[in-house]
Amino acid sequence: MSELVAVAFDKPDEADRALTGLIQLEKEYLVDLEDAVVVIRGPNDKIRLKQSVSTVAAGAASGGLWGSLWGTLVGLLFLSPLAGFVVGGVAGAAGGALSGTLVDYGIDDKFIRSVAQSLKPDSSALFVLVRKVQPEKVLAEVEKYKGHVLRTSLSPEAEKRLGEALSKQADAGLPQA
Repeated sequence: MSELVAVAFDKPDEADRALTGLIQLEKEYLVDLEDAVVVIRGPNDKIRLKQSVSTVAAGAASGGLWGSLWGTLVGLLFLSPLAGFVVGGVAGAAGGALSGTLVDYGIDDKFIRSVAQSLKPDSSALFVLVRKVQPEKVLAEVEKYKGHVLRTSLSPEAEKRLGEALSKQADAGLPQA
């Protein structure tokens, strides 16, 4: 089961930095992210979402593949498999891209926007949906960033540990990067 964690940061670029750190941990197989979204609330109160998974590109790729396959098979019936491959691929990619724009993968955008309303201007937040995690090693990475937990589906003990790790930099008086 996946766990949702939303963390707010005082700087607009801090959520991006934290996500970059988590992606590095994912490459080391210490965390398995299902979805991640960076939210930036600008000085003019405008909220911008940066999705980590492009559903349009994924839809176009899978639609193009399936369209090419089915186009080739139908083209064989009409003795023109190459034309079927091309037409099917184009139609499949277009249909897949369209379906990708209509799909909300992972964390619900409406939920993200509603929680993001509580952010201060010129700040950011990171929303992650985590499948698996090595808590000790991930918490060591999280200690590099100063933030506070907005929402989570973690157990109360795990949420407390995360909150302590996020506030550790401020308590230790370390310079902020």
